This record gives sequence, structure tokens and C-alpha cells, in this order.
Amino acid sequence: MKFKMTGAAALAGAFVAGMLLATALGGGTTGAGAASRGQQVKVERVISPTVTDEDIALLRKDLRAMKMQVVGQNMSLSEEEGQKFWPIYNHYVKDLQQVNDRKYALLKQYAEMWATMSDQDAMIYVRNWLEADGQAQALRLKYVPVVSQVLPGRKAATFFQIDRRLNMMIDLQLFSQIPLAHAKE
Repeated sequence: MKFKMTGAAALAGAFVAGMLLATALGGGTTGAGAASRGQQVKVERVISPTVTDEDIALLRKDLRAMKMQVVGQNMSLSEEEGQKFWPIYNHYVKDLQQVNDRKYALLKQYAEMWATMSDQDAMIYVRNWLEADGQAQALRLKYVPVVSQVLPGRKAATFFQIDRRLNMMIDLQLFSQIPLAHAKE
């Protein structure tokens, strides 16, 4: 499905640019990110005037792979811990993908109705978005005991810290570029 970049232009572009930037910045979470290592972050992909669902799906797949790499680089898992942890991680990511699918659908909806949204539409959007955030939080809480059964407490806590930081970086990059819903004068 394609959607033209009219009123949704900034939102779709912001999504892709935010995801690319978050991906580039996600090279480490130990305080030694690309910027602090003196490396430059550059986007080599030109954003076309039409963003497809397929483009977004590929970008999200790449982002999931990079997140897995960051988790692996920062966890210091033994071979035995890794054999127990990674299947749980993969299941968690699959569950989280469903929550993120809802967030993406809400973002698309916002892009399509932003310019003409009523006060009631705005409040429905806010409630839906907060529910999606709550689902992500509930999912993390569900996995805390599961992860802590296969990893010592500090390593389990490290995983959830890394996961939360990466998700916050992505959300910050994405939503800092999305227009507020305030009334236009």
C-alpha cells in the first residue's frame, strides 16, 4: 500500500528519517555511541516522495536486527546463558512487534487525519497511543520473570535497560519530528 506525501509527507519522512537515525545511533548503548567515538552519522538513502508499507517493513526488520546486535554486544552472555536467553529474546521481539504494528498503524492514521482532526479525534488518538504504550510496558513486565529465570539479576536488568533505551531513542527520534495536534491559527 502506498500513501502520497501530502499532509502525511512530514510524518512519513520523519518516520523513515527517525528510524534511520535511531538505527545509526543504536550502535552501542554504553556511552560510546557513534557521535562520542568521533564517527559521523550520515544517511545515505534518499527518501522518495512515496513511502510504502513494504519500505517501512524492511526498515523495521533492519532495525530489529541492529537492536539484537546491540543487545548481544552489551550483554556479555556465556554460551550457556546465550542458549537460554536468545529464544526468549526472539519470542519477546515477536510479541513486541505486534505492539509496534499498532503504533505504526496509529502513526499512519495520525498522518492521514492530522490536518483535519477534530478535538474528539485528537482525544481518541491520545487514548489509543497511551494504550499502546501501556501494552509495551505490560509486555516488558511479563518478560521480567521469564528473563530472570535464565539470567542472573544484573544481566536481566541490563537487558531491560538496553531494550528500554533503544526503544526510547527510536520514539524520541520519531516523535520529535511529528507535528503537535494543536489548533492551527
